[in-house]
Amino acid sequence: MRVRFGYVAMSMVIKNASPSRTMTLTSFNKLADREAAIRKLERIAEENLHNTLRLLRHNRANGIEVYRFSSKLIPLATHADLQDWDPFTALRAAFAEVGDYVKAHHMRVSFHPDHFTVLSTPRPEVLASSVRDLQHHGRMLDAMGLGSAAKNNIHIGGAYGDKRASAARFEEHFAGLERALQERLTLENDDKTFNAVETLEVCRHTGLPMVLDLHHQWVNNDGERPWELWPAIQKTWRSPLAQAGSPADQPLPPKIHISSPKSERDPRGHADDVEPGPVLEFLRAVAGSTPCLDVMIEAKRKDEALFNLVRELSRHEGDGVTMAGGAAVDIEP
Repeated sequence: MRVRFGYVAMSMVIKNASPSRTMTLTSFNKLADREAAIRKLERIAEENLHNTLRLLRHNRANGIEVYRFSSKLIPLATHADLQDWDPFTALRAAFAEVGDYVKAHHMRVSFHPDHFTVLSTPRPEVLASSVRDLQHHGRMLDAMGLGSAAKNNIHIGGAYGDKRASAARFEEHFAGLERALQERLTLENDDKTFNAVETLEVCRHTGLPMVLDLHHQWVNNDGERPWELWPAIQKTWRSPLAQAGSPADQPLPPKIHISSPKSERDPRGHADDVEPGPVLEFLRAVAGSTPCLDVMIEAKRKDEALFNLVRELSRHEGDGVTMAGGAAVDIEP
């Protein structure tokens, strides 16, 4: 099984390359000239996109083919007070440059809209805001010229006192989304509310591909081991929604998230690095049935944690692990 590792948004290795510089609404409103304030927002966004391109070049130099964009590329983009502003005209060239690089080097990229984007909500105004945020993420990917193989990963959301009703509400609201938004979505189990079994059930009903978060599954489960769910999870990646935008001869591999508990007192928090033992145990358990797997590292040390994990896995060469580049390994069962 070929396993590719990726990381989230920020680099700990490349300095002064944040793709998430922002501006508060308070600072925006302090500028008397609204047009000048908007131009400043656009300059910040252009710098974020420039730094994203720097990180993609860093990734290519180190064999990293899986990457999650920062959702904060455009400051205040979805704020209610700025709905008359369309930043994409000014940022067309910068977005296109990022997308061209991704396509030229066959990278797998994604977004993870924040926890306020919830389709299980019973509140119409929150649903409208959530849909608007998904549309914004879709527009960013469209501006990069990337098809629906570039996904937006979300959680089901809150239980609101009735988990079964909330899951049904998610499915209803999902069904009401335009097809282009549906095709860009993946669904992830969370660490407090909807566990992997429950998330898998919603994926079965909706046709959504499921991103298994191993850390979340370790702290929120029904007693199952993660590899016991894997055959059913892997099947969700064969759905039309999962493979939308992918060439028939290059199906999109399943994706998982990994991180390690910060401490015994804070088991849900993310540690700086990833403990290799549990990850390797899972990879070996699923290797026999899975030709390719992409792994998003959600550790605090970002790309540095990726390099540390690959270095630790290299110690197992000759024991079912073969290095396959700077950020990939081959795993035997």
